[in-house]
Amino acid sequence: MENTYRTVDASRISISELMLPSHSNFSGKIHGGYILHLLDQIAFACASKHSKMYCVTASVDTVDFLAPIEVGELVTMKASVNYVGNTSMVVGIRVEAENIQTGVTKHCNSSYFTMVAKDENGSSVKVPGLILNDKTELKRFLKAIKRNQTKQQRKQEFDHHGFSLDNYLADLEGHKVRIELPTDL
Repeated sequence: MENTYRTVDASRISISELMLPSHSNFSGKIHGGYILHLLDQIAFACASKHSKMYCVTASVDTVDFLAPIEVGELVTMKASVNYVGNTSMVVGIRVEAENIQTGVTKHCNSSYFTMVAKDENGSSVKVPGLILNDKTELKRFLKAIKRNQTKQQRKQEFDHHGFSLDNYLADLEGHKVRIELPTDL
């Protein structure tokens, strides 16, 4: 698979589902957990289609709930592989809800799932490269690189052995927090 490349379009997936009362929460809106369940399913399908392998969810970098989804709306999820690494893929998903009576559509959610391809023994396997053939695909690939770099920088900054709280206490000013640390820290 090392020299194999696939287009973004080759693994692009779209699913639609009518939102039922059984999917709602106590406020009558569609439960976020149900949407996360659907997001995970479409991320799996998209990544598996690209890699031709079984895939598992490694992380969910972003889930932005932008607008509530109502019972009776038609939810459409559009997924594409935005980035590929060695054994992983970032699947970007856009969620739209359409009022089927008025035809009004709203953007409700954007999410980024990192999926890892696995073989029959559960070992991670290399995934095909990605052919980018328009500016939007290129921009999505670059944004995925930046998200990963930011995540790595944050991890390095806060997880290194020389980390000192004293260097960050001023950053907490103006936030709704009270610090009551034991004196032995």
